[in-house]
Amino acid sequence: MTDPSKNLYTLFESRFPADRTQIALETEDATTYSFGDLEIQSAKMANALKAAGVEPGDRVAVQAPKSAVALFLYLGCLRAGAIYLPMNTAYKPKEVDYLLRDAEPSVFVSDPDQVAVIDVAKKADVPRVFTLDGKGQGTLAEAAANAPNNFETLVSTADDIAAILYTSGTTGQPKGAMLSHDNLASNALTLHKAWGFVPGDVLLHSLPIFHAHGLFVALPCALLNGSKQIFLPGFNARRVVERLPRATVFMGVPTHYVRLLGEADFDRACTANMRLFVSGSAPLMEDTFREFEARTGHTILERYGMTETVMNTSNPYDGARVPGSVGPPLPGISVRVCKEDGEDLPQGETGVLEVSGPNVFKGYWRNPEKTKSEFRDDGYFITGDLSRIDENGYVHIVGRAKDLIISGGYNVYPKEIETALLELPSISDAAVIGVPHTDFGEGVTAVVVPEQSGAIDEAQIIATMKQDLASYKVPKRIIQVTEIPRNTMGKVQKNALREEYKDLYQ
Repeated sequence: MTDPSKNLYTLFESRFPADRTQIALETEDATTYSFGDLEIQSAKMANALKAAGVEPGDRVAVQAPKSAVALFLYLGCLRAGAIYLPMNTAYKPKEVDYLLRDAEPSVFVSDPDQVAVIDVAKKADVPRVFTLDGKGQGTLAEAAANAPNNFETLVSTADDIAAILYTSGTTGQPKGAMLSHDNLASNALTLHKAWGFVPGDVLLHSLPIFHAHGLFVALPCALLNGSKQIFLPGFNARRVVERLPRATVFMGVPTHYVRLLGEADFDRACTANMRLFVSGSAPLMEDTFREFEARTGHTILERYGMTETVMNTSNPYDGARVPGSVGPPLPGISVRVCKEDGEDLPQGETGVLEVSGPNVFKGYWRNPEKTKSEFRDDGYFITGDLSRIDENGYVHIVGRAKDLIISGGYNVYPKEIETALLELPSISDAAVIGVPHTDFGEGVTAVVVPEQSGAIDEAQIIATMKQDLASYKVPKRIIQVTEIPRNTMGKVQKNALREEYKDLYQ
């Protein structure tokens, strides 16, 4: 880090414009907050937390709607040396109960409408339970309103934990990834430079702030740049299109870009002021990449990261942005492709991606055994993502190692099959999974959404795919659905699909 205090907030504050009256946030209803407001309101939150008994290193768990005041709370946690623990607002009481019992926060902040969740927190013996709604009302907002305007930001070490983000838990229980002030600061500084942020940039922020994409990628770039953010409570294609002419940077997930393309007036005129569109959190289909470029004249910049590392690779700002690739490693970050035993693989071969750098997290919360199992002896983190690196050093993500299908002794990479399916005019969405098969061990199975209502011709699709793919890769069954299950960041929930169709071939 460049700041001697090592606190992420102090780094942000050092980059705020000298004129603190400049606008930092504009909310959906056109309410604005200046950079001076960020300083004052985060100080009030830090004072309120301290008054509630929060000590440095205590966890502050938050499941509240995205709002300016929720952002003030995050910054207040950084200033007070507390560990910020955001929770997906879609989590149900049972899921919240697990996280609270595992993290043992000293404070839990909830939407006042979530009565069942509040009750869970009280039963989990959380010392202090506050409420905070999307308008910044509730008991914590009241406590902050009456708190002093000044707070001396805690001096932290680079390794002090700034946040814990729990992984999605697609297998087993979620694990808390501990991210330090230095992890987040180093990554933010790298992205700010790599993506060419300049004075006058305006970020249209429609991502959730309980996830790394919105909280640790989009937000820090704007704060480090002293930029205004148009801060929407969530993604809505119409509202985004209406505000794009006043923005220069937008970050989204592939689903967002598909929905934007569904808006008739999303075109070159609408995006004339834009400098950069970034996509991540799930694979971007090449068809979406091409259609977006044709409609707007802009080339989407796809990058790759994960909860435990924030950002690892990125297509270049100046240079070739290759569809289907997530680009080379970012400066200061090293990647390699290995066999399961850690042996390096030659360029172009597919294996598990491993990463090393200042962005890599400090380990899993209270889980040293799991932490040790995910790192090599030389410090590389095993991502679990199947990848290959091409002759230009660009990384191509093939899929998750746990999603690899072994059918009849042959390895089948789902993304290859999904890409082939999406090239067919009759299919608009597809997910490929392996499920138990008496003859082949696992049967390659496609779950698809038709382009238009009506039944697909399963036999015809299989016959068509056999023309271009080895027979062992061709799905044995193609199942039609109206929608493929995805999480809030657009990732397909393949574990749910495998469970649903586990008896298909039995």
